[in-house]
Amino acid sequence: MAEEMMNPVRKFERGLLSDRVNRRLLSFTIAILLFCSLGLGGLHPGKSDKQQKRGGKKTVHKKGGDEKMDTTKWLSEDEGKHLLGIARETIKNRLYNLQEPKIDWKDTPEIFQRRLGTFVTINIEGYLRGCIGHIIPREPLVEGIKENAINAAFRDPRFPPLTREEFDRIEIEISILTSPKELSYADHRDLLKKLRPGIDGLIIKKGPYEATFLPQVWEQLPSKEEFLSHLCLKAGLSAESWKTEKLQVSTYQVQAFEEEKSE
Repeated sequence: MAEEMMNPVRKFERGLLSDRVNRRLLSFTIAILLFCSLGLGGLHPGKSDKQQKRGGKKTVHKKGGDEKMDTTKWLSEDEGKHLLGIARETIKNRLYNLQEPKIDWKDTPEIFQRRLGTFVTINIEGYLRGCIGHIIPREPLVEGIKENAINAAFRDPRFPPLTREEFDRIEIEISILTSPKELSYADHRDLLKKLRPGIDGLIIKKGPYEATFLPQVWEQLPSKEEFLSHLCLKAGLSAESWKTEKLQVSTYQVQAFEEEKSE
């Protein structure tokens, strides 16, 4: 009789323990995952591996992809630097209520008029301060950079709007995306074999559930199994869904440019 009375208590205690574990896992997941549904939010959590030194800013050019990709369409370092300047100027204009200049399409290089997916990420001293973007292009490249600069600075629901006091401390990164391509795979083992850490961004979809990770997230989740499990959790699926269910998987690559404190 006493043992029977203890069972509900033990079940309750086990439930609390499980709940605590789930909450810890959820907190960890939120801290390192991209935000929102497909096409929104890229997250680079924690401190940067780079030294955080004050001074002027320089452009760091990071090119994604491999020898199988057509890299002739990638932007040059000068073009990336120009887009970083546009992103910074757009944020400044919004902060100080300055009129945003209209785009002169006649003088805009053709490459900036291409429809490409974009993300804009804002960091302060190595910590994420905002990141939003589009995987599927909805506007010309230069417009996407301007729109997502505003979104990352002022509309990322994880953070309050950027302030004037913070502006001089921000470091901006922009990501230019290739069009997603569906990845065909036989089973979860085959999927693991076909993943390319550090090269491919990943989109998963199952019915109404979908989510994406930029290639930069491989830096935080280098294990293929962990990468897939956290991506499934982000999509609202179970962590094991990539093993137990047939998911629609697509890949894309990224060319990233970032501001960095000079030495």
